[in-house]
Amino acid sequence: MEEEWRSRIVVDRMVLAGKPIIKDTRIAVELILELLANGWTVEEILKNYPQLRKEDITAAPKYAINVLREERVHPLT
Repeated sequence: MEEEWRSRIVVDRMVLAGKPIIKDTRIAVELILELLANGWTVEEILKNYPQLRKEDITAAPKYAINVLREERVHPLT
C-alpha cells in the first residue's frame, strides 16, 4: 500500500489536542473521513476546504487503514 500519506498527515499535540491533521492546516483527518462516509465527493470537499489538495483527501482513508492494521485487539472476556 502506498505510504505517501505520511508526508500529508501529521500529529502535533498543540493542534487539535494531538489529533491527526492534514499538514499545514487545522483540518482533522477525522473530519475528512466523516465527510467521505457521509457521501461527500472529493470535489465537494475541495470546494468547501480550498486549502486542501486532492492528495490530502485521499491520504485520510490510507491513514485510517494503516491505523487499523496496526491496532491490537484485546478480548473483553
